[in-house]
Amino acid sequence: MARMGEEVGVKQQADRVAGLDVHRDSVVAATRINEPGGEVTVTKKRFPTTRRGIGELAVFLTEAGVTRVALEATGVYWKGVYYGLEGLFDELWLCNAQHVKNVAGRKTDLSDAEWLADVAAHGMVRPSFVPPPEIRELRELTRYRKTQVDARAREIQRLEKTLQDAGIKLTSVASVVWGVSSRKIVEALIGGEANPVVLASLVLGRMRPKIAQLEEALDGRFGAHHGIVCRQVIEHIDFLDGSIAALTEEIAARLLPFEAALSLVCSITAMGEGAAQAIIAEIGVDMSRFPTAGHRCAWAGVAPASHESAGKRPAGTRHGSTWLRRVLIEVARAASRTRGSYFSAQYARIARRRGPNKAAVAVANSILAVIWYALTNGCFYEDPGADYFERRHDPVLEAKRLQARIEALGFVVTMTPMAAA
Repeated sequence: MARMGEEVGVKQQADRVAGLDVHRDSVVAATRINEPGGEVTVTKKRFPTTRRGIGELAVFLTEAGVTRVALEATGVYWKGVYYGLEGLFDELWLCNAQHVKNVAGRKTDLSDAEWLADVAAHGMVRPSFVPPPEIRELRELTRYRKTQVDARAREIQRLEKTLQDAGIKLTSVASVVWGVSSRKIVEALIGGEANPVVLASLVLGRMRPKIAQLEEALDGRFGAHHGIVCRQVIEHIDFLDGSIAALTEEIAARLLPFEAALSLVCSITAMGEGAAQAIIAEIGVDMSRFPTAGHRCAWAGVAPASHESAGKRPAGTRHGSTWLRRVLIEVARAASRTRGSYFSAQYARIARRRGPNKAAVAVANSILAVIWYALTNGCFYEDPGADYFERRHDPVLEAKRLQARIEALGFVVTMTPMAAA
């Protein structure tokens, strides 16, 4: 097979490289050894993806003396192979499968592995970010907790649909369908109570003045089948509440070594503890992997895409971490509603011109940039305030900034007010 690096004249970066084509049940390894005389030797072999097979693969690569191992990120199948080889070689690269596609019509598992070794040897592909083991374990827990939270929200929506089907207009009076008072009413309905006066008398606190409205809203046709569905929904919600609480406790315990970093992230406007935990689980606490805040934002998918063609630049953001992007957008929308904050002013300025969705992405970009600087410098966030943009264009302040810059060059500057005309 033709060598891509040789065809385009790209300088070879590594002499002993291996490419791994990973599948569910097997992994194909191709070692590419550049001999002293300039001859390239390629050896290929297939291994099972069991623990024994990964051990044999590690021996095969070690005996070949490879220093750089590259494998494609294929679903979740790459994880067992990557974790089994982690720490055994100088460079272990996880590569985006879209970046190493082989020539159409010449695709086999063996040729794919050789192609990957070729592009990795010439540096024609960049490795993806893989956090350390303790962050990966934390990430598994936070992501699973998020799925449980989403499932709980769906169950509450299902409860609302069931009540609407029964003609129970509880949410027309109560702000939420799942509160203390609402639960007492639903459980009474399940128990067979149909008198709206009795049901309305169960409410507590601020719902008491709305009893008359509740009596009318609770006069429905709640049947036995509605009770069966509501009972199952309530039991499922209770189970999910217990699951979320257990996961939160475990996450908090694992974050104790990163308590300082968690405090820095929580100092950002509208950043809750759960969101901060999820963000640290996605990006870790070591920011040295990304040279600038812009690189980190691009990886997260909250930075403008770069795909210019024929002088045109289509709008849109980069493809990035969907889990991180989602939590950042949630925090951005909460920050945009925080009065007197810099993020609320930024959101308002952009939303007027570009719409609410693009404004939310822009605020998410700013929040992640702040996180990068906070974790890099170890500094807490201080909100510049909603009047930041007006103060930034204050002519007096701009003159003082200019004076400071000139004085930093070794000159003495004296500012005298001009006489009124």
